Amino acid sequence: MNKPANRFPVKQLTLAILASMAMTQGVVAQQADDVLDEVVTTGTRLKGTATAVIEERKNQAFVADILGAEQISRTGDSDAASALRRVTGLTLVDGKFIYVRGLGERYSSTQLNGAAVPSPDPTRNVIPLDLFPSDIIESLSVQKSYSPSMPASFGGGNVDIRLKTIPADFIFNMSGSLAYNTENSGDALGYNGGDKDWQGKDDGTRAVPASIQDRWDSKQFLDNLDQDVALTLLRDVNRDYDPLAESVGPDAGVSFSVGNSTDVDDFRLGFLWTTSYDNETSVSEEYELQQADRVQESINIVRFFDEISVTENTVKWSNMLNLGVDYNRNHKIDYSLIVLNDTKDEISEKFGNTENLNLAEGLRIRDVEVEYEERSMYTNQIRGMHTFPKFNFAGLDWKYSLGRSTRYAPGNVESRFVISDTNLDGIFASDDSISLNNAPTAARYSFQNLHDRLENYGYNFTYPTSTKDWEMEFKFGGDFLTKTRTSDNRRFDINTRAFNDGSLLAGNSFSTILSDSVLSDPTNFSSRAILRDTTIAGDDYVAAQKVDAFYVEADLFYQGKWRISGGARFEDFRQVVAPFDPRTNQIDLPDEADRAQLAFQEDDFYPALALTYIPDASQQFRFNIGQTVVRPDLREVSSSTYIDPLTDFPIQGTPGIKTTSIINYDLRWEWYREAGNNLSVGLFYKDMENPIESVQSPAQDGPPLIKIANAESGELYGLEIEFLQDLAFVGQGVWDNIFLSGNLTLSDSEIELDRNNIVEQTGLSAAVTNLTRRLTGHSQYVANLQGGFDSDNGEHSLSVVYNVFGERILIPGIDGFDDSYEKPFHSLDTVYKYYPNFNTTITFKVQNLLDQQKEIEFEDVLLRSSTKGTKLSLSVKYDF
Repeated sequence: MNKPANRFPVKQLTLAILASMAMTQGVVAQQADDVLDEVVTTGTRLKGTATAVIEERKNQAFVADILGAEQISRTGDSDAASALRRVTGLTLVDGKFIYVRGLGERYSSTQLNGAAVPSPDPTRNVIPLDLFPSDIIESLSVQKSYSPSMPASFGGGNVDIRLKTIPADFIFNMSGSLAYNTENSGDALGYNGGDKDWQGKDDGTRAVPASIQDRWDSKQFLDNLDQDVALTLLRDVNRDYDPLAESVGPDAGVSFSVGNSTDVDDFRLGFLWTTSYDNETSVSEEYELQQADRVQESINIVRFFDEISVTENTVKWSNMLNLGVDYNRNHKIDYSLIVLNDTKDEISEKFGNTENLNLAEGLRIRDVEVEYEERSMYTNQIRGMHTFPKFNFAGLDWKYSLGRSTRYAPGNVESRFVISDTNLDGIFASDDSISLNNAPTAARYSFQNLHDRLENYGYNFTYPTSTKDWEMEFKFGGDFLTKTRTSDNRRFDINTRAFNDGSLLAGNSFSTILSDSVLSDPTNFSSRAILRDTTIAGDDYVAAQKVDAFYVEADLFYQGKWRISGGARFEDFRQVVAPFDPRTNQIDLPDEADRAQLAFQEDDFYPALALTYIPDASQQFRFNIGQTVVRPDLREVSSSTYIDPLTDFPIQGTPGIKTTSIINYDLRWEWYREAGNNLSVGLFYKDMENPIESVQSPAQDGPPLIKIANAESGELYGLEIEFLQDLAFVGQGVWDNIFLSGNLTLSDSEIELDRNNIVEQTGLSAAVTNLTRRLTGHSQYVANLQGGFDSDNGEHSLSVVYNVFGERILIPGIDGFDDSYEKPFHSLDTVYKYYPNFNTTITFKVQNLLDQQKEIEFEDVLLRSSTKGTKLSLSVKYDF
């Protein structure tokens, strides 16, 4: 069923603004002064945080947006991901990934200090941005139009996280914070974890026992075991995962920074060390629909969980060490060591029904799941910047980065219980009968490991020159990347049909039903093994990626009025992904044709051109065009299956998926006014060939399978408006201390899918409902608004920040069902800062004041929901 069109008239609006801008440009050009004066931004103190990076944006040849450290501090965002949602046209997904202009995270690239970094997330090729705490960030740059010095894998934009470097003077500060979420009141779910959980490190409690690990290492899997062997192995496994009622303490965090620099003759030497720790607990109530059936005009809910309690504990810690040396202000070398860790420990208890275990039979199911993962990133970077005054101030920049990331999930556990309405009153209460499900998969243990290693090095040479009317800079460079990934997954199930007496399964305690005393009595069991290895072919895979790139670029100024920048990049891209059968250690694709699809190579030129007209010191008109590509990530070209953490649906890659070719157009007008006030209006258009999308396959038993496939074509176009304005024009007094800033993006997208092509690519019967629809993840509007106040004496600062995105498709519909949309989330936060003296900062922050919750719907039927609560936090920072 096709959803009625609900589109903004963006094309019409685009044509109108293009015409208006062309007319404005002609008038301004006639009035413009022939001499371009030096531009100096003189923003007022209260807007200093919002205007500190305005000069850098003005000086960019290509369209870019930049957030400085003070702006991030003002909005109270704790990491790079939450800070970036304040940028025009950017939306945050799952608290980790950024969608630029409505394009999914695969269409964006991330760099750290201008270098590529590995990702510890097995479901994504890009790094989760919540790994980077705001304490270590100097600025965030989002380049929205492509330039040849950037990677050609460029769709929505490139995010460069620029970390703090050595300070000009001695700094030493410490801070501490406490926080409380309204959802955390009362007791919450917990379980008996390890002694080192507060460190974000498993102490072996969850890890697979050595007796089973040794068998896996020697390729002796848990297949067709004798019962006595299976029982012995199971006794070695931790079974104490029963939910407990625990009180939830406040969230807590601490951070520390120390740095200094000193001059020794012509050298400046310096260092900066920052470290932080954060322990946070979130409690939520959720709903999950897994399958629905349509009967004529009505929709029947078949498989669902309507009562879900979730407790997630997150432990984050970071360390960054910077060492730097500067010779005569012309030669600078910086070394950075970055260590980041993010551990998630989640337990959930779900009550619901399936087709076979339903209310009509007087039955209900109870699922208990424990998910634990440690994500870590270790990166070493060394960078050099050299200027040669004797050679017309030519410059040479170079970089070398070596990083590795890991995801360690030592033991995730799922178990299912069945509740019987013994009182036949339709109410499931504590006195009803409950037992562990009598099934081949009553419980499942899984153990996962992922290792990424990424080496990136490059150089950039610039040579400036000038004539009477021209100022010119020529640039050429190289960029070389090598990435490898290894991933393995092991799992086994507990088969309760091995019990001789079904009454032994009675109870709601997993550890009691499978206690040592029960497992030690062989008379309780039949000859059917209680352990069943469910590791499958494709659970292991290795992948490698190599990119060799060279580029040339020129930046030309004519009489201070016209700026022409452009060039081309050549990239040679090679990638191979090989799924393995863990039992044989052989590639899991016997067909030679399928094997050929796992290896991919392409090389091409990717040009870009930027034209800027500068009528006077306050205005700029920009036009950018560039050709780029978006390649499928490592998992999307492998036939192995993984769970998407955003939807909990299984996703399977497609060998032979095609790359997406994109032509990008940008047009922007920028107006920089007095006292830092500014306004910009931009238009963008992207023409895509073979966009990478997801399609849904009909469900069998459990959630439906999502497959990766190519659409035939796609387009994305829209309007962006951004402003900063003080309220001094309203009147004197308090109005001098208030400012407003914000941005709005209105856009639309459309892709064309071919049913036959989907079937040919995926090998599945793809009953896609909407062959013409918006891009997955695209919002038709994104809005940010911030109001700021600073007192005259400088002791008080207040910010109120609002963010909202329009509905976006998360799961494409099939079998006549419409697409599933994530509903708009209205985020309203406030941040108050008090400066009692020059050394102390006290910050009080309230997030999600509107108590919004996350919801996903299709055809007005709830698919997913999750409460978020309102969070209050208090922090104190002291500078020594």
